[in-house]
Amino acid sequence: MTDDLKILENLYERMLKIRITEETITEKYSEWEIRCPTHLSIGQEAIASGVCGNLTNKDFVLSTHRCHAHYLAKGGNINKMIAEIYGKVTGCSAGKGGSMHLIDTSVGFMGSTAIVGNTIPIAVGLALSIQLKGTNNISCVFFGDGAIEEGVFYESVNFAVLKNLPVLFICENNLYSVYSPLGVRQPANRKIHEMVKALGIEATSGNGNNVSEVHKMTNNAVEKIKAGNGPQFIEFSTYRWLEHCGPNFDNDIGYRTEKEFKDWKEKDPVQFCENEILNLTDNEVKKYHNDAQTIVKAAFEFAKNSPFPDPDEAHTGLFAD
Repeated sequence: MTDDLKILENLYERMLKIRITEETITEKYSEWEIRCPTHLSIGQEAIASGVCGNLTNKDFVLSTHRCHAHYLAKGGNINKMIAEIYGKVTGCSAGKGGSMHLIDTSVGFMGSTAIVGNTIPIAVGLALSIQLKGTNNISCVFFGDGAIEEGVFYESVNFAVLKNLPVLFICENNLYSVYSPLGVRQPANRKIHEMVKALGIEATSGNGNNVSEVHKMTNNAVEKIKAGNGPQFIEFSTYRWLEHCGPNFDNDIGYRTEKEFKDWKEKDPVQFCENEILNLTDNEVKKYHNDAQTIVKAAFEFAKNSPFPDPDEAHTGLFAD
């Protein structure tokens, strides 16, 4: 087996773990044991897997409300993530954060938040700390196309370019901000990466449903950052299958068409990897799925069997101005 093939298989395994984890969340949500909102990444798994496949535990990653994929792809503990979603004390945020507030500093996952664009300046601050300490790691932040409409994005990119910081900006453009398509939020025919390039940062775009392309483009960007060429911006096109928040399909409410959904579903990043990149046989696919399902099933059992936090601990580990 070549090194390249090993890398691709590893990326596929990351995607599959994310897919099966989130599919299981959709199945379990109606049991009413998961009481926090969930923003699922089904359909978008290739970006998290391809990007994080280039990062080490020493590299920092920050995420958004749609953070499960990033957490798992970065090496976060699946047992702790599911326990957090169930509000259990064994969760990665001790049961206090829920789905949108995950953290695991042992693998460089520095946090996620429900506030659009909120982690972008934090990622830049972490990049500044890297520069000041003289270490060889980078800071990477994921955000959606909606975050491009936040002022803090421009302030952060400007500062990162000015100070030549080792930060990688990853825009997951899934065409929608909640129920609002790009057409009602941003000027027609304007490409995000081309607009961002005008800020003085090297910016490009790629197919976010092709994990091999994502991995190669990210590898190129990381090499440039580590060579001292400054921050990098990549816009990846993709599409979420489920509703903005929750475990269901919502094509019936009218903000997107069934045809659009079906067209994007045919670009399924997991199946594309199985059929076009790895050329797996049916038996190989079945084995990969069974292995991932075993891991995911054990994580849900761990979460359900874990205790809830002690009420006396309600005010510990909290930070406020």
